[in-house]
Amino acid sequence: LMERKPHVKINRKEVILAKLRKSCSCTPQKLKNFVMDFLPVLRWLPKYRCKEYIWGDVMSGLVIGIILVPQAIAYSLLAGLKPIYSLYTSFFANIIYFLMGTSRHVSVGIFSLISLMVGQVVDRELLLAGFDLNDDAPPALGDGSLQNDSLSNTTAFNLTIAGINAECGKECYAIGIATALTFVAGVYQVLMGIFRLGFVSMYLSESVLDGFATGASLTILTAQVKYLIGIKIPRSQGHGMLVITWINIFRNISQANLCDVITSAICIVVLVTAKELGDRYKHKLKFPLPTELVVIVVATLVSHYGKLNEVYASSVSGAIPTGFIPPKVPEFNLMLRVAVDALPLAIVSFVFTVSLSEMFAKKYAYTIRANQEMFAVGFCNIIPSFFHSFATSAALAKTLVKTSTGCQTQISGVISAMVVLLVLLFLAPLFYSLQKCVLACIIIVSLRGALRKFRDVPARYHVNKVDTLVWVVTMSASALVSTEIGLLVGIVFSMLCIIARTQRPRTALLGQIQDTSFYEDDLEYENLSTVPKVKIFRFEAPLYYANRNYFLKSLYRLTNLDPNLEAARRKKYEKKEKQHLKKGNHRTANGLGIGETTLQLVPKQIDFQALVVDCSSISFLDTTGVNTLKEILKDYKNLNISVLLACCNPSVIDSLKRGGYFGRDFGCMQEMLFYSIHNAVLFAKDQK
Repeated sequence: LMERKPHVKINRKEVILAKLRKSCSCTPQKLKNFVMDFLPVLRWLPKYRCKEYIWGDVMSGLVIGIILVPQAIAYSLLAGLKPIYSLYTSFFANIIYFLMGTSRHVSVGIFSLISLMVGQVVDRELLLAGFDLNDDAPPALGDGSLQNDSLSNTTAFNLTIAGINAECGKECYAIGIATALTFVAGVYQVLMGIFRLGFVSMYLSESVLDGFATGASLTILTAQVKYLIGIKIPRSQGHGMLVITWINIFRNISQANLCDVITSAICIVVLVTAKELGDRYKHKLKFPLPTELVVIVVATLVSHYGKLNEVYASSVSGAIPTGFIPPKVPEFNLMLRVAVDALPLAIVSFVFTVSLSEMFAKKYAYTIRANQEMFAVGFCNIIPSFFHSFATSAALAKTLVKTSTGCQTQISGVISAMVVLLVLLFLAPLFYSLQKCVLACIIIVSLRGALRKFRDVPARYHVNKVDTLVWVVTMSASALVSTEIGLLVGIVFSMLCIIARTQRPRTALLGQIQDTSFYEDDLEYENLSTVPKVKIFRFEAPLYYANRNYFLKSLYRLTNLDPNLEAARRKKYEKKEKQHLKKGNHRTANGLGIGETTLQLVPKQIDFQALVVDCSSISFLDTTGVNTLKEILKDYKNLNISVLLACCNPSVIDSLKRGGYFGRDFGCMQEMLFYSIHNAVLFAKDQK
């Protein structure tokens, strides 16, 4: 007989007060620990092994910096902003994560998915403000100053209603929206860190994230097609953007720019070939080939000296100013406009960063602090928003490159930031003649990993059909409706799938494995022997209000006996029998004698005298679950069938005790509850 250990009651009030006293106290040591925890660089930098780590950090930092420059310029198309802002974003994000991040390997900076989400909000607000979304107008000329941005759009918008007491052009308003959105997203992430809401990421399963990334990749690809072929169509907004954009593309396909089409074809062939060769011979290469940078340099030279913009009207990047713009506080009234949009942005940014951090920490045998990662990515958004930057996240592709080139610590991020700074201060104007179709090619080729997920669908379906359905639904909603709606649909649908699994779980009657004390599903295994006069029922889910009816229906169907119907049938026959006896008729309504009627009242289908419920898969019971078990105990008892519970976990036993299943004094508990199915079966056989 197993005895339960006595539970010591915890005074929750005292525990809470003790935690408050501890957290509210301030000592020099506690203050030091707080600062060291908030800035992890103070812990690991003094222990930095220079001779061992410096070469790998410098090498990986240079490679990532070289990759960052063309990607930053390219992803500005997704965000609907000028390339200079993407360079600012890449610079500040690397510096701040160096100070606050706990992962040694992740590359935090500009990310295609985040850029797309920012761009969709920017486009919507520009449209509401009355600006033309056609970004193919001739670029502004001049001294490279961003103050001339209003020349790129003839509409000027008085932002007095948004808290800015001056007229602001399209580009000014666009970066204002982007910085406000970034600031609010960062505040959300910091608040989630303060209140320890990192558990939110648990509701984003791998299938949801993969489907979301793939659907967003289709949206990104669609948005770049117009640059690939050089047609001028308005940037679609709202739900169904993917379908509307493709309709506009086919309507205007006759206006394709032959120069852009040829350039795009050449760039895609070169980029894809280089990527495939790099993947095939990566074990022989000490660092990845800087294909994007080579393509951009060559394409810029060809465009400049071939005068592709003047002769063939090929769309180019335009003037990229050097230096830094004076910092500016994001506008509060604009924050109110984008507060709702910032929430999914904050969650996606955090989830990608933490999941990548945990993956590489596990691979290289060190630990990260998820809560600190939330602070780090939050401040990677808050602080840069004052310097005309937009939202950031960790990116898988650059992180893989980082690890493959020998990255050891966060110092590689500082090296990458220095490369970006060099471009910001001196080299940015050299990219004036760079064609936008080249940037679109870089973006599309970078989506290979996400688009390859379509090849994994058969294997995914073979492993788990429900997860595949979640992936398809999330991907379809993200692509066909919008990215934010797609993420919400994916989360809700995956939860509904979990609920559906518990609402209609597997149920089975068990048979005994010959010459053993173990029992298994009679439909799944052969050569199992049935136990005479005993039915063993297994329910593979928690028993709660949503699956109560399914539990009862499955039990009645598998045992071939509904005790309520049987009790009603017996009452009906007893009533008729009494009526005939009162009339003095010794023959019943069925034409049978009294003795024969007695036999008739005992149903032939009742071939068992005990029902054993295997509770090993029932993780918890709610009030409805306890009442359901009490109900079947009473109903079967009326038919002289005993109900025995086996393999209950302690929480289920406690629920049954509190619900009065075993009576007031628990006196019959030893005859109703058993720690194994075999013990319950032996007890049932011994019953008369």
